[in-house]
Amino acid sequence: MLPADKTGTFFRSTAAMSDEHCSAARTAAGNYFRQGYNCAESIFLTFRPYLARQLDEKLVRLATPFGGGIGRAGCMCGALSGAVMMLGLKTGRTAPDISHDGAYELAAEFQKRFVAQFGATCCRALNRHPFDTREQGRNCIKIIGTTAKLFMTFLLEKGIVKFPDTAACETGQAAS
Repeated sequence: MLPADKTGTFFRSTAAMSDEHCSAARTAAGNYFRQGYNCAESIFLTFRPYLARQLDEKLVRLATPFGGGIGRAGCMCGALSGAVMMLGLKTGRTAPDISHDGAYELAAEFQKRFVAQFGATCCRALNRHPFDTREQGRNCIKIIGTTAKLFMTFLLEKGIVKFPDTAACETGQAAS
């Protein structure tokens, strides 16, 4: 049973909510990929509501060329590129006289976590199967989902994405 406050309303713990959001991000990214979006597009669409809700969903086209390790060149993983792109939407600068140090530090830290998880950043090193094969798709969906979960964890740890301090009650309503 979930813990209750003085009024008897049941609440999930912050840790449980974080796990739920991380799992939801993994599922959403995998579902976008299953629908036919590429790796970078799947990450963009998953995190747009959290980081840049005001952006038109059609801006997913910005992520399109990053798929397949940048246009199927097999270079930097599109899921990683998509995550860093989304990080930039939230932490990037808007003028040359604004420091880029914070955004660079966060991007470098996430890249290190990605390498710690997967052992490489290069698409062709992560997935040795030919593009558009069943094996490639199966491997990519795992990478995309794991990247989404890893990225949500990172965003929560850094306070870039926040959910109510008092977790939502069992009905899904935010606590007041």
